[in-house]
Amino acid sequence: MPAVFEKLDRIRPIYDAVYKFTAVLCKLLLIADILIVTFQVAGRYIPFIPDPTWTEQVVLTLMSYMAVLSAALAIRRGAHIRMTAFDRYLPKKLLKILDLIADFAVLVLAVIMIVQGWVYARKIGGLGNYESMPWLSRFWMYFPVPLAGIAMFVFELEAVYTHIKSFFVKTEADESSTSGTAGEKKGSEGGEDR
Repeated sequence: MPAVFEKLDRIRPIYDAVYKFTAVLCKLLLIADILIVTFQVAGRYIPFIPDPTWTEQVVLTLMSYMAVLSAALAIRRGAHIRMTAFDRYLPKKLLKILDLIADFAVLVLAVIMIVQGWVYARKIGGLGNYESMPWLSRFWMYFPVPLAGIAMFVFELEAVYTHIKSFFVKTEADESSTSGTAGEKKGSEGGEDR
């Protein structure tokens, strides 16, 4: 079985590239937000700079892209908040099964975001335009939801793969957790140097 995982691990650079692209995109969106808000504030207080009306809606749209895409990035890093109070009392195998169940729930959410987000972006977003920019469709205001659903789906597939792989391939963390208990027993007997 580990041979299958070795072949599938060759895909990991693609996940790395998608992650890096999404992270760079979030950084560029943040820089754009900062520049636009700076221009907006300068326009209010400096007389020769025009006070643009379009900045607020653009900043909110860029911020929504940044928020949902960074949430997808957190999936890959495993950085979302989760309840771990009982993890040390549950068997490792049960924790892995619970992680897989949570992964499949997030996959379902990602599919819902893709499908329903696209429906909303096309229908509701296609009906109107930004007030301050009549030439720009509101589709772009609703598009972050299906886009984040795609990113979540991609990163969650990797999480599912990693959790399935952990059932068949022993990782360094698993080995250190089992050997760490033996080392702790030796250390508690007074055999270690200080």
